[in-house]
Amino acid sequence: MSTTQSERLRELLEPLVSSQGLDLEEIEVESVGRKRVLRVVVDSDEGADLDAVADVSRALSAKLDETEAMGQGEYTLEVGTPGAERELREHRHYVRATDRLVKFQLREGDELVARIITVDDEGVDVEVPGVKGRKPTARRLAFEDIAKARVQVEFSRKDNKDEKDMKEEEEA
Repeated sequence: MSTTQSERLRELLEPLVSSQGLDLEEIEVESVGRKRVLRVVVDSDEGADLDAVADVSRALSAKLDETEAMGQGEYTLEVGTPGAERELREHRHYVRATDRLVKFQLREGDELVARIITVDDEGVDVEVPGVKGRKPTARRLAFEDIAKARVQVEFSRKDNKDEKDMKEEEEA
């Protein structure tokens, strides 16, 4: 059975990433001119801060040099996190996106933007924002009905803590 370079790299690097308390989300090898770029995306339930990314980057670099898994040619190792508008592919991604606004493409062809409220083994409970002064509505989405889901960036959202603080100030 033939395996791709990305699969071999995943087998080599995943235990090392896990030992650092992180999940290996993606591996991509891309040719850029004569050089190759190895992009590794890591994350965890608590997120991955800059120090954790730097630590895992050093560990991965040492392992790659030790095993020559990238071959003899030059390459650049880039280690990072999924980013603000990450695609949700696995159950843990949905759990990590709880309370975030997500754009869902449903298998039936519809599109829906809603906030994830809870996640279980079968699907997600979401809150669809109200339009033009209407109240938000609750909806259940089964994983099998979701074709694609991507977290949306929110620039003007007030979190519950801000609203609570404002209410306490008004009452004072």
